[in-house]
Amino acid sequence: MIVKPVTESLAEAARAVSGKGLPPVHLWDPPFCGDIDMRIARDGTWFYLGTPIGRAPLVRLFSTILKHEDGKFYLVTPVEKVGITVDDAPFVAVDFERGEEAGEPVLTFTTNVGDRVTAGPGHEIRVSRDPETGEPMPYLHVRAGLEALIDRKSFYRLAEIGETRPHEGQDWFGFRSQGAFFPAIPAAELS
Repeated sequence: MIVKPVTESLAEAARAVSGKGLPPVHLWDPPFCGDIDMRIARDGTWFYLGTPIGRAPLVRLFSTILKHEDGKFYLVTPVEKVGITVDDAPFVAVDFERGEEAGEPVLTFTTNVGDRVTAGPGHEIRVSRDPETGEPMPYLHVRAGLEALIDRKSFYRLAEIGETRPHEGQDWFGFRSQGAFFPAIPAAELS
């Protein structure tokens, strides 16, 4: 008996349910079939059995069936759910465009897998700090508990257009998009 590699069967299932837009993974609750040796590195590279997945369309396809549930990451189809490892965030925001709507700034990010996400209510920007270095680690909420690490060049560009505003009783430096303010660092720490 010939058994298809796990990636092939997952890709076939993802293709079967993909159409326009993202598959409704939030509605699927198939049985857990175990963990597979698939990992998403901090830089957004997807690995299978320790080897980078070099086919961008396959990575994009897998990204559409990714689910975050109870602190773990899974690839999910209507009939199976397999666990994968994610080193940091599953996506990387590799660029953004700044626009304006109704006099308000609008920041639209592009991820390494081709998603376009406009920061705003429901798609928040958050900045945490590396516990060892104190270096800021900025993230964008993409969908359903899945985040993108904002890459360094994009974060530097964001810092150039950031502004200081009151937040929770003190001044914070942060970013505005679609009428929302996303605090990054207390203004007093900017010196």
